[in-house]
Amino acid sequence: MRVAIIGAGLAGLSCAKRLRSVGLEPSLFDKGKGPAGRMASRRLATPLGEAALDMGAPYFTVRNAKFAEQVADWALAGLAAPWPDAAADAWVGAPLMASPLKALTEGLNVRWNAFVGGLSRKPDGWRLHLPDQEQGPFDVVVIALPAEQATPLLALNDLTFMKQSAQSISLPCWTGLFAFDRVLETTAPILRDQGAISWAARNAAKPGRTGPEAWVAHANPVWSLDHLEAEPAQIAQHLLIELLSLTGAGEVRPIAAQAHRWRFAKSFGLGHGELWNPLTGLGVCGDWLLAPGVESAWLSGFGLAQKIIHGPAKRIRPHAVRA
Repeated sequence: MRVAIIGAGLAGLSCAKRLRSVGLEPSLFDKGKGPAGRMASRRLATPLGEAALDMGAPYFTVRNAKFAEQVADWALAGLAAPWPDAAADAWVGAPLMASPLKALTEGLNVRWNAFVGGLSRKPDGWRLHLPDQEQGPFDVVVIALPAEQATPLLALNDLTFMKQSAQSISLPCWTGLFAFDRVLETTAPILRDQGAISWAARNAAKPGRTGPEAWVAHANPVWSLDHLEAEPAQIAQHLLIELLSLTGAGEVRPIAAQAHRWRFAKSFGLGHGELWNPLTGLGVCGDWLLAPGVESAWLSGFGLAQKIIHGPAKRIRPHAVRA
């Protein structure tokens, strides 16, 4: 069975790893330079050395038994560690949040910088349309993207699935990344729901983190939406002022500062888990189909892989498929 997966975030990688465990060799296509999604990390060059920061989810929880098995494997390999300061069941990737994602890509056929702009189904299977070429044919296509990015691909291929993705709305989040030449004097390494900031944390508060003093600050959805189209430099300055005010650090100049806009940061979750059409071989996964969060993204991808494995696509001609 030839399988293509569009999106190499946690949902897509979880799906790919499960498929590979039964002997399939899925091909993944991602527009980014490397594995990221909600567990993305970024490195900042500073005069005091590199600061490596988690710019996506600050941590993840482990409540499902199957996901707990995966996290236990990560922990055994030194790729994850508990972070009880954030929550009783909180975990982080180690030494970066993206570390488990990079491990998941090992052995997989992933094509980076590959933007899939469209899909079409022909008698011999699915074709992926990239700017420079067409890829395929594939028996199965998995769309592992945020709902807003999945909708255009689904619009001409499955109206039922498209209606599901169109119902899902994600909230944005501006994130500020800051490094300093001194430790900010504060008794609280984690700040929650204060002013424009919904969450901020000192990088060194997480297990296994090294490098200069560094903080990540996530703006709340309302503030992020109000400033959605602002310049990153302006956002970084705004969030820096907020952060320094909340920590009581006074007027401290950062030695490195960046802002990143997550246009589709937080979904509300539709409670479906995953979508699978065995007649056409089209599947969809992502946390927006289940509930917001890292664990949900993994479970959605794993669940879709299970359906593909146990209910393989039945080859029928495209014109016989009804939306």
